[in-house]
Amino acid sequence: MGVQGWSFSSGGVVTSKPIKPYKSYTDQVALLCSRGMEIKNVAQATHVLATRNYYRLSGYWYSARIIDFASGKPTDNFQPGTSLDLCTELYEFDARLRSAVFTTIAPIELALRALLGYHLGKIDPLVHMDVNKLNAVARTTDRKNPHKTQYEVWLSKYTEAVRNSQEDFVAHHRDRYDGQLPVWVAVEIMDWGMLSHLYRFSPHKVRNEIAYLCEMTAPQLESTLKSLNILRNLSAHHARLFNRGFDIKPKPINHELMKPVNTLTHRLFGQISIIQFLHIQLGLEGSNLLANTLETFPHNKIIPFERTGAPDHWRDLPLWAN
Repeated sequence: MGVQGWSFSSGGVVTSKPIKPYKSYTDQVALLCSRGMEIKNVAQATHVLATRNYYRLSGYWYSARIIDFASGKPTDNFQPGTSLDLCTELYEFDARLRSAVFTTIAPIELALRALLGYHLGKIDPLVHMDVNKLNAVARTTDRKNPHKTQYEVWLSKYTEAVRNSQEDFVAHHRDRYDGQLPVWVAVEIMDWGMLSHLYRFSPHKVRNEIAYLCEMTAPQLESTLKSLNILRNLSAHHARLFNRGFDIKPKPINHELMKPVNTLTHRLFGQISIIQFLHIQLGLEGSNLLANTLETFPHNKIIPFERTGAPDHWRDLPLWAN
Protein backbone atom coordinates (compact mmCIF):
# COMPACT_ATOMS: atom_id res chain seq x y z
CA MET A 1 0.00 0.00 0.00
CA GLY A 2 1.33 3.42 -0.93
CA VAL A 3 2.27 6.22 1.42
CA GLN A 4 -0.51 8.75 1.85
CA GLY A 5 0.10 12.19 0.33
CA TRP A 6 -1.99 15.31 -0.10
CA SER A 7 -3.59 16.55 -3.31
CA PHE A 8 -6.30 19.06 -4.18
CA SER A 9 -9.39 18.39 -6.27
CA SER A 10 -10.60 20.96 -8.83
CA GLY A 11 -13.02 22.23 -6.19
CA GLY A 12 -10.22 22.92 -3.75
CA VAL A 13 -11.13 20.03 -1.41
CA VAL A 14 -8.13 18.34 0.15
CA THR A 15 -8.03 14.63 -0.64
CA SER A 16 -5.53 11.90 0.10
CA LYS A 17 -3.85 10.07 -2.75
CA PRO A 18 -1.51 7.12 -2.39
CA ILE A 19 2.08 7.79 -3.41
CA LYS A 20 3.64 4.98 -5.40
CA PRO A 21 5.53 2.55 -3.18
CA TYR A 22 9.31 2.18 -3.17
CA LYS A 23 10.67 -0.51 -5.50
CA SER A 24 14.09 -2.11 -5.41
CA TYR A 25 16.10 -2.45 -8.62
CA THR A 26 14.99 -6.09 -8.78
CA ASP A 27 11.36 -4.96 -8.50
CA GLN A 28 11.89 -2.32 -11.19
CA VAL A 29 13.36 -4.85 -13.63
CA ALA A 30 10.51 -7.25 -12.93
CA LEU A 31 7.93 -4.50 -13.49
CA LEU A 32 9.43 -3.53 -16.84
CA CYS A 33 9.51 -7.17 -17.96
CA SER A 34 5.88 -7.67 -16.89
CA ARG A 35 4.92 -4.75 -19.12
CA GLY A 36 6.60 -6.23 -22.16
CA MET A 37 10.02 -4.60 -22.19
CA GLU A 38 12.82 -6.78 -23.52
CA ILE A 39 15.69 -7.10 -21.05
CA LYS A 40 18.49 -9.44 -22.09
CA ASN A 41 20.83 -8.98 -19.15
CA VAL A 42 19.36 -8.43 -15.70
CA ALA A 43 22.68 -7.41 -14.15
CA GLN A 44 23.25 -4.83 -16.86
CA ALA A 45 19.67 -3.58 -16.53
CA THR A 46 20.17 -3.18 -12.78
CA HIS A 47 23.31 -1.14 -13.42
CA VAL A 48 21.45 1.09 -15.90
CA LEU A 49 18.66 1.75 -13.41
CA ALA A 50 21.16 2.40 -10.63
CA THR A 51 23.10 4.98 -12.62
CA ARG A 52 20.30 6.63 -14.62
CA ASN A 53 17.21 6.41 -12.37
CA TYR A 54 13.99 4.62 -13.34
CA TYR A 55 11.93 7.81 -13.31
CA ARG A 56 14.41 9.66 -15.54
CA LEU A 57 14.51 6.81 -18.05
CA SER A 58 10.71 6.65 -18.14
CA GLY A 59 10.75 9.83 -20.22
CA TYR A 60 12.45 7.87 -22.99
CA TRP A 61 10.30 4.74 -22.94
CA TYR A 62 7.05 6.71 -22.56
CA SER A 63 6.74 6.99 -26.34
CA ALA A 64 7.00 3.21 -26.68
CA ARG A 65 3.87 2.51 -24.64
CA ILE A 66 0.84 0.97 -26.35
CA ILE A 67 -1.99 3.45 -26.94
CA ASP A 68 -5.50 2.50 -25.86
CA PHE A 69 -7.57 3.36 -28.92
CA ALA A 70 -10.77 3.85 -26.93
CA SER A 71 -9.35 6.56 -24.67
CA GLY A 72 -6.42 7.66 -26.82
CA LYS A 73 -4.18 7.43 -23.76
CA PRO A 74 -1.04 5.33 -23.34
CA THR A 75 -1.31 2.12 -21.33
CA ASP A 76 1.41 0.79 -19.04
CA ASN A 77 2.41 -1.88 -21.57
CA PHE A 78 5.09 -1.49 -24.22
CA GLN A 79 4.94 -2.04 -27.95
CA PRO A 80 6.43 -5.36 -29.09
CA GLY A 81 10.16 -5.00 -29.69
CA THR A 82 10.69 -2.30 -27.05
CA SER A 83 13.95 -2.97 -25.24
CA LEU A 84 15.86 -1.37 -22.42
CA ASP A 85 18.83 -1.21 -24.78
CA LEU A 86 16.83 1.06 -27.12
CA CYS A 87 15.75 3.30 -24.25
CA THR A 88 19.35 3.55 -23.09
CA GLU A 89 20.47 4.48 -26.61
CA LEU A 90 17.82 7.23 -26.71
CA TYR A 91 19.00 8.44 -23.30
CA GLU A 92 22.60 8.61 -24.54
CA PHE A 93 21.51 10.37 -27.75
CA ASP A 94 19.72 12.96 -25.65
CA ALA A 95 22.83 13.46 -23.51
CA ARG A 96 24.88 14.11 -26.66
CA LEU A 97 22.22 16.51 -27.89
CA ARG A 98 22.17 18.45 -24.60
CA SER A 99 25.93 18.78 -24.77
CA ALA A 100 25.75 19.99 -28.39
CA VAL A 101 23.02 22.52 -27.57
CA PHE A 102 24.95 23.92 -24.62
CA THR A 103 28.16 24.05 -26.64
CA THR A 104 26.56 25.84 -29.60
CA ILE A 105 24.62 28.32 -27.48
CA ALA A 106 27.83 29.42 -25.72
CA PRO A 107 29.31 31.36 -28.70
CA ILE A 108 25.93 33.06 -29.21
CA GLU A 109 26.06 34.22 -25.59
CA LEU A 110 29.62 35.50 -26.05
CA ALA A 111 28.64 37.33 -29.24
CA LEU A 112 25.68 38.92 -27.44
CA ARG A 113 28.02 40.16 -24.72
CA ALA A 114 30.38 41.64 -27.28
CA LEU A 115 27.64 43.32 -29.32
CA LEU A 116 25.88 44.81 -26.30
CA GLY A 117 29.14 46.08 -24.83
CA TYR A 118 30.20 47.68 -28.11
CA HIS A 119 26.95 49.31 -29.19
CA LEU A 120 25.84 50.44 -25.72
CA GLY A 121 29.34 51.71 -24.96
CA LYS A 122 29.04 54.20 -27.81
CA ILE A 123 26.23 55.91 -25.90
CA ASP A 124 27.94 56.02 -22.52
CA PRO A 125 30.45 53.68 -20.82
CA LEU A 126 28.07 53.55 -17.83
CA VAL A 127 24.82 53.50 -19.79
CA HIS A 128 23.68 50.37 -17.94
CA MET A 129 23.80 52.33 -14.66
CA ASP A 130 21.51 55.13 -15.84
CA VAL A 131 17.91 54.06 -16.39
CA ASN A 132 17.14 57.35 -18.12
CA LYS A 133 19.49 56.40 -20.96
CA LEU A 134 17.65 53.13 -21.54
CA ASN A 135 14.26 52.70 -23.19
CA ALA A 136 10.89 53.09 -21.49
CA VAL A 137 10.46 49.34 -20.89
CA ALA A 138 13.15 49.52 -18.20
CA ARG A 139 11.00 51.92 -16.19
CA THR A 140 7.83 49.83 -16.25
CA THR A 141 6.61 47.92 -13.19
CA ASP A 142 7.99 44.43 -12.73
CA ARG A 143 5.22 41.82 -12.80
CA LYS A 144 6.67 39.70 -10.00
CA ASN A 145 7.76 42.69 -7.91
CA PRO A 146 5.01 45.31 -8.30
CA HIS A 147 6.80 47.76 -5.99
CA LYS A 148 9.85 47.86 -8.26
CA THR A 149 10.57 48.65 -11.88
CA GLN A 150 12.01 46.05 -14.21
CA TYR A 151 15.29 47.94 -14.19
CA GLU A 152 15.46 47.99 -10.38
CA VAL A 153 15.07 44.21 -10.29
CA TRP A 154 17.74 43.83 -12.97
CA LEU A 155 20.09 46.27 -11.23
CA SER A 156 19.79 44.32 -7.97
CA LYS A 157 20.90 41.14 -9.75
CA TYR A 158 23.71 42.95 -11.53
CA THR A 159 24.95 44.55 -8.29
CA GLU A 160 24.98 41.14 -6.62
CA ALA A 161 26.92 39.67 -9.55
CA VAL A 162 29.55 42.41 -9.21
CA ARG A 163 29.75 41.92 -5.45
CA ASN A 164 30.16 38.14 -5.72
CA SER A 165 32.54 38.13 -8.66
CA GLN A 166 36.02 36.72 -8.09
CA GLU A 167 37.32 37.90 -11.46
CA ASP A 168 40.61 39.80 -11.43
CA PHE A 169 39.24 42.45 -13.77
CA VAL A 170 36.40 43.19 -11.34
CA ALA A 171 38.88 43.54 -8.47
CA HIS A 172 40.94 45.88 -10.67
CA HIS A 173 37.92 48.11 -11.24
CA ARG A 174 37.09 48.07 -7.53
CA ASP A 175 40.59 49.31 -6.74
CA ARG A 176 41.00 51.83 -9.55
CA TYR A 177 37.50 53.02 -10.47
CA ASP A 178 35.45 52.76 -7.28
CA GLY A 179 33.90 49.51 -8.51
CA GLN A 180 32.36 51.05 -11.63
CA LEU A 181 32.50 48.74 -14.63
CA PRO A 182 32.07 50.18 -18.13
CA VAL A 183 29.41 48.29 -20.01
CA TRP A 184 31.91 46.41 -22.21
CA VAL A 185 33.41 45.02 -18.99
CA ALA A 186 30.11 44.61 -17.15
CA VAL A 187 28.68 42.26 -19.78
CA GLU A 188 31.39 39.73 -18.92
CA ILE A 189 29.82 38.96 -15.54
CA MET A 190 26.22 38.88 -16.79
CA ASP A 191 24.42 35.59 -17.28
CA TRP A 192 22.11 34.95 -20.22
CA GLY A 193 19.04 36.23 -18.41
CA MET A 194 20.72 39.51 -17.45
CA LEU A 195 22.03 39.97 -20.99
CA SER A 196 18.64 39.36 -22.59
CA HIS A 197 17.02 41.86 -20.23
CA LEU A 198 19.72 44.41 -20.96
CA TYR A 199 18.94 43.95 -24.64
CA ARG A 200 15.25 44.58 -23.88
CA PHE A 201 16.17 47.77 -22.00
CA SER A 202 18.57 49.05 -24.67
CA PRO A 203 17.72 52.17 -26.69
CA HIS A 204 15.84 51.29 -29.86
CA LYS A 205 18.79 52.26 -32.04
CA VAL A 206 21.01 49.72 -30.29
CA ARG A 207 18.31 47.03 -30.36
CA ASN A 208 17.87 47.52 -34.08
CA GLU A 209 21.61 47.56 -34.80
CA ILE A 210 22.17 44.23 -33.07
CA ALA A 211 19.03 42.64 -34.52
CA TYR A 212 20.09 43.74 -38.01
CA LEU A 213 23.35 41.80 -37.64
CA CYS A 214 21.26 38.71 -36.86
CA GLU A 215 18.92 39.46 -39.81
CA MET A 216 15.97 39.80 -37.46
CA THR A 217 13.79 42.58 -36.14
CA ALA A 218 14.34 43.68 -32.55
CA PRO A 219 11.11 42.00 -31.30
CA GLN A 220 12.14 38.77 -33.06
CA LEU A 221 15.58 38.79 -31.47
CA GLU A 222 14.13 39.61 -28.06
CA SER A 223 11.76 36.63 -28.16
CA THR A 224 14.52 34.43 -29.58
CA LEU A 225 16.80 35.24 -26.65
CA LYS A 226 14.01 34.36 -24.23
CA SER A 227 13.43 30.99 -25.91
CA LEU A 228 17.12 30.15 -26.05
CA ASN A 229 17.47 30.98 -22.36
CA ILE A 230 14.94 28.25 -21.57
CA LEU A 231 16.68 25.78 -23.88
CA ARG A 232 20.06 26.65 -22.38
CA ASN A 233 18.79 26.11 -18.83
CA LEU A 234 17.23 22.77 -19.75
CA SER A 235 20.55 21.64 -21.18
CA ALA A 236 22.56 22.94 -18.24
CA HIS A 237 20.34 21.11 -15.74
CA HIS A 238 20.37 17.79 -17.63
CA ALA A 239 16.68 17.91 -18.50
CA ARG A 240 15.32 15.72 -21.27
CA LEU A 241 15.23 17.45 -24.67
CA PHE A 242 14.10 14.52 -26.81
CA ASN A 243 10.36 14.46 -27.49
CA ARG A 244 9.86 17.69 -25.52
CA GLY A 245 7.31 20.33 -26.39
CA PHE A 246 7.99 24.04 -25.84
CA ASP A 247 5.20 26.34 -24.66
CA ILE A 248 7.24 29.52 -25.17
CA LYS A 249 7.98 29.97 -28.85
CA PRO A 250 9.93 32.79 -30.48
CA LYS A 251 8.34 35.11 -33.00
CA PRO A 252 8.63 33.79 -36.59
CA ILE A 253 11.81 34.98 -38.32
CA ASN A 254 11.19 36.40 -41.79
CA HIS A 255 14.25 34.95 -43.45
CA GLU A 256 14.36 32.42 -46.27
CA LEU A 257 16.44 30.02 -44.19
CA MET A 258 13.93 30.06 -41.33
CA LYS A 259 10.63 30.05 -43.21
CA PRO A 260 10.50 26.22 -43.53
CA VAL A 261 11.01 25.76 -39.78
CA ASN A 262 9.09 28.69 -38.26
CA THR A 263 6.07 26.44 -37.67
CA LEU A 264 8.23 23.85 -35.88
CA THR A 265 9.52 25.94 -32.96
CA HIS A 266 7.14 24.23 -30.50
CA ARG A 267 9.39 21.16 -30.88
CA LEU A 268 13.10 20.62 -30.29
CA PHE A 269 14.12 20.66 -33.95
CA GLY A 270 12.61 24.11 -34.45
CA GLN A 271 14.38 25.41 -31.35
CA ILE A 272 17.82 24.18 -32.38
CA SER A 273 17.20 25.47 -35.91
CA ILE A 274 17.31 28.95 -34.36
CA ILE A 275 20.74 28.17 -32.92
CA GLN A 276 21.85 27.00 -36.36
CA PHE A 277 20.49 30.18 -37.95
CA LEU A 278 22.31 32.47 -35.52
CA HIS A 279 25.57 30.59 -36.06
CA ILE A 280 25.26 31.23 -39.77
CA GLN A 281 24.27 34.90 -39.47
CA LEU A 282 26.95 35.74 -36.92
CA GLY A 283 29.65 33.67 -38.61
CA LEU A 284 30.26 31.49 -35.55
CA GLU A 285 32.27 28.29 -35.51
CA GLY A 286 30.79 24.88 -34.78
CA SER A 287 27.67 25.09 -36.92
CA ASN A 288 28.09 21.43 -37.98
CA LEU A 289 27.90 20.09 -34.42
CA LEU A 290 24.11 20.06 -34.12
CA ALA A 291 23.59 18.37 -37.48
CA ASN A 292 26.25 15.78 -36.77
CA THR A 293 24.68 15.06 -33.39
CA LEU A 294 21.18 14.70 -34.83
CA GLU A 295 22.56 12.12 -37.24
CA THR A 296 23.58 9.90 -34.31
CA PHE A 297 19.92 9.21 -33.50
CA PRO A 298 19.42 5.45 -32.91
CA HIS A 299 16.97 4.72 -35.73
CA ASN A 300 14.42 2.06 -34.84
CA LYS A 301 10.87 0.93 -35.60
CA ILE A 302 9.41 1.86 -32.22
CA ILE A 303 10.29 5.51 -31.58
CA PRO A 304 10.94 7.47 -34.80
CA PHE A 305 13.35 10.35 -35.34
CA GLU A 306 10.32 12.56 -36.05
CA ARG A 307 9.77 12.73 -32.26
CA THR A 308 12.46 15.44 -32.31
CA GLY A 309 10.07 17.52 -34.40
CA ALA A 310 12.25 17.22 -37.50
CA PRO A 311 10.68 16.59 -40.92
CA ASP A 312 11.85 13.63 -43.00
CA HIS A 313 13.77 15.90 -45.36
CA TRP A 314 15.44 18.04 -42.67
CA ARG A 315 18.92 17.54 -44.14
CA ASP A 316 17.71 19.02 -47.45
CA LEU A 317 16.48 22.25 -45.86
CA PRO A 318 18.73 25.20 -46.84
CA LEU A 319 19.43 25.92 -43.17
CA TRP A 320 20.84 22.44 -42.66
CA ALA A 321 22.03 21.46 -46.12
CA ASN A 322 25.63 22.52 -45.62
